Amino acid sequence: MRIPAALAVAGLVAVGLPAVADAAPEAQCANPSGTYSGAVPWGQRQIDPARLWPLTRGDGQLVAVIGTGVDGQNGQFRPGQLEGGAGTESTDCDGRGTIAAGIVAAQPDPSTSFAGVAPGARLLPIRYTDSSAKDGGDPGALAGAIDTALDRHAGVLLIAVPAAFDSPALSNAVSRARSEGTVVVSAASATQQGARTYPTATSGVLAVGSVNQAGEPVQTEAGDYVGVAAPGAELVSTSAGAGGAIAHRWPVTDPGLAAAYVAGVAALVRAYHPDLTGDQVATRLTLTAHRPASGGHDPRLGWGVLDAYAAVSSTLPAGIAPPGSAAPPATEPDVLPVAAPAQHPADVPAGTIALAGVGLAAAAGIAVAAVRRGRRRGWRPSRFTP
Repeated sequence: MRIPAALAVAGLVAVGLPAVADAAPEAQCANPSGTYSGAVPWGQRQIDPARLWPLTRGDGQLVAVIGTGVDGQNGQFRPGQLEGGAGTESTDCDGRGTIAAGIVAAQPDPSTSFAGVAPGARLLPIRYTDSSAKDGGDPGALAGAIDTALDRHAGVLLIAVPAAFDSPALSNAVSRARSEGTVVVSAASATQQGARTYPTATSGVLAVGSVNQAGEPVQTEAGDYVGVAAPGAELVSTSAGAGGAIAHRWPVTDPGLAAAYVAGVAALVRAYHPDLTGDQVATRLTLTAHRPASGGHDPRLGWGVLDAYAAVSSTLPAGIAPPGSAAPPATEPDVLPVAAPAQHPADVPAGTIALAGVGLAAAAGIAVAAVRRGRRRGWRPSRFTP
């Protein structure tokens, strides 16, 4: 569909930490490109959440979308899906928060091929910055937003717009989140070479890089703290300013949006494995990612491109060490998803999982051989197909 020139100027999100105010008067808010009716967007195909919906849709999970607010008037959010109350913001002039929220949990609808990763999840929209903040806003305000999300018992925190600077208050807020077992997902989206965003670069945060359709990194920010990568270019998602209709923005290129895919999958993992801590969820997401061509850590791709099916359905010990740890398990990073949808952990006796026996040892050997063959072929980042 052809996008009007005015919307192309005001609506296309630039790589990095964009600001709508750069392209339009500050009073002009985000508007939809239209209702997307094309083929399933490539980012959605890459993650393929519908394959997991028979197992989990993220029900029972509360995902805080921390950034510019979320416009609850888009018709692809179900009634009551956005939590209200103190500290929340169901308007979004800037538009970035609404785009991120749609990637996390927009409802499937016959009028469009776009849908969110975890449509069963609820959303907690929190604004700590707006379009006038080119560098993502004040870290102290972001720390306050994180505390608000924790007070509301959010299990997944999506930092849709990270800050350009750190602060003691922000570090303390992240520490609190980890101590309470919450997953903190933040985008590596700095626009200048060598720059970092926060709490992306803070220990214990799942830092997310971004890729385009060719599997190439999109963002400038890089470092040993980047954990995993996800789609961040030429995306489709829900738009602010829909006025109750189902409306979208596309094509959107913003490395920050890759974190929304990871947050959605984190909600699926938490719903399917409710006993995992936030750190254990992050470990599962990094262990099951498609490794970079090098087989090791990449400063822009982390431990590889997100594999949602493997992250949810793989049978892994809860206490398994993360990749790159001082004493990695013998099979790390040779982790493959089960051949068929895994039983829910509650349906599998703990002893069966803990005592693998000869059968699992043989299966592990087959899995390792399969991974090695895959690596010889180059491990192109793509959706896993069992």
